Amino acid sequence: MSLQKLFSCHLILALSICLVAESANVYYRYRMSRCIYSSSNISDMVYFDSYYFNKYLFIQFDSTLGRFVGFNEYGMKLAEFWNSGPLVHEERDIVNWFCKGNAEEFDSSISDKSVKPKVKLSSVTRAGGRHPAVLMCRAYEFYPPHIKVSWLKDGKLMTSEVTSTMEMADGDWYYQIHSELEYTPKSGEKISCMVEHASFSKPMIYDWDPSLPESERNKIAIGAFGLVLGIIIGAAGLIYYKKKSRGRIIVPQ
Repeated sequence: MSLQKLFSCHLILALSICLVAESANVYYRYRMSRCIYSSSNISDMVYFDSYYFNKYLFIQFDSTLGRFVGFNEYGMKLAEFWNSGPLVHEERDIVNWFCKGNAEEFDSSISDKSVKPKVKLSSVTRAGGRHPAVLMCRAYEFYPPHIKVSWLKDGKLMTSEVTSTMEMADGDWYYQIHSELEYTPKSGEKISCMVEHASFSKPMIYDWDPSLPESERNKIAIGAFGLVLGIIIGAAGLIYYKKKSRGRIIVPQ
């Protein structure tokens, strides 16, 4: 199953936030542990163990580096001490036994309750942009909320000129998300929206078709038919009026 990035919010409940009032002055020291991944086989799982003092991060374990990193003088001294002891080895092991294990269990518990998103691609107008074209990829009525929406050009990931909202609750247990791409169209290129969600066994790709959708074509056809019909009725009424006018005899008073 496709697993989403922000699994950390679930793991925070387990490893989680240790909030300690140090003294009567109410200083706070807390710890936040996060497991983050995006691939369907959780091979890109990374683990961060962060320590804060009054909202300021002073030391953090980063599994991509395999060690603690300090962010101030005290944190750097503490990182040097922890990296030379057994704690750093315990932190490295957490990625496998805790992060990946819980991610697999989490996926199996929600896979039969997930709802596939409905996806719609459309062109929108936005004033003041640097590029002439703006596309919107809208995914809606999906569950669970964690989802990843990306843009591809000729199969390659696009990272610039992309704006996305957070997952927004509809109020009925479903969620929606909007992602916009601002770009300059070129002949022969293919723009696609890629959606990854727990309800999909693989990423789903939706290609943008610059031609008008069937609903828009129908609206134009109906409008054109109404215009022609209106002209015909108007012309017939004018002809009838002129014929009636010619047959009248004006009697002076």
